Amino acid sequence: MHADLRGKLAVVTGASSGLGRHFARVLARSGATVVLGARRLDALEALAAQIGSDGGCAWALRLDVLDVESVRQAIAAAASRFGPIDILVNNSGVTLSAEVLEHSETQWDHILDTNLKGAFLVASEVARQMREQNRGGSIINISSILGLRQAGHVAAYAVSKAGLVQLTKVMALELARFGIRVNALAPGYIETDLNREFWASPAGAAMLKRIPQRRLGRPEDLDGALLLLASDASCYMTGSIIAVDGGHLVNTL
Repeated sequence: MHADLRGKLAVVTGASSGLGRHFARVLARSGATVVLGARRLDALEALAAQIGSDGGCAWALRLDVLDVESVRQAIAAAASRFGPIDILVNNSGVTLSAEVLEHSETQWDHILDTNLKGAFLVASEVARQMREQNRGGSIINISSILGLRQAGHVAAYAVSKAGLVQLTKVMALELARFGIRVNALAPGYIETDLNREFWASPAGAAMLKRIPQRRLGRPEDLDGALLLLASDASCYMTGSIIAVDGGHLVNTL
């Protein structure tokens, strides 16, 4: 999908690696000025330089989604430097593979705080800025199909992503009158450097058979949905949850 985001300012959290890094590059290629937020400033600066060399515009900004003051200062700094924020990609997240009875309280809190509370803090702060500027905007929460279905060994992660789905809908309901759209992108299983070894294993091959398209997703498979939600093409969409999963959700196995 092609989208013209020239003149738009986008903030991407969790931009130092993985899907956040990919999303930032996609938005920059479509013309948006992208503020890269994460804790690892060195990785962000390297990405900003790469985007710049590709003809885009990006700025690295340290942001800790678990620290409300860090969130407030980062959003204020982005708006002060570039003007009103038009797009937020709320992407920061962590996970843990363990049986539900093996989750410690510390692990549970860390995952819920990062994936759900952190998303709430960032989305709320950006929404306040959007409301004050009276320009509307698009907030895109990165959830997961595990927020819409069940799987073993990821209890805290699945609960956090299910909570993010409900947060998306509630915020969409309350913020629509300000022209602020809040939607969620729910990826299925996406192949990355971190999980490639697992998918090559017998256990990974068995899980792959549950996906109707019989393949893993690639980061670029998410581009169309991301650009739809980021652009004015989705101007009449809010509270929507878009699954990009090769048909995984329609398979009940």
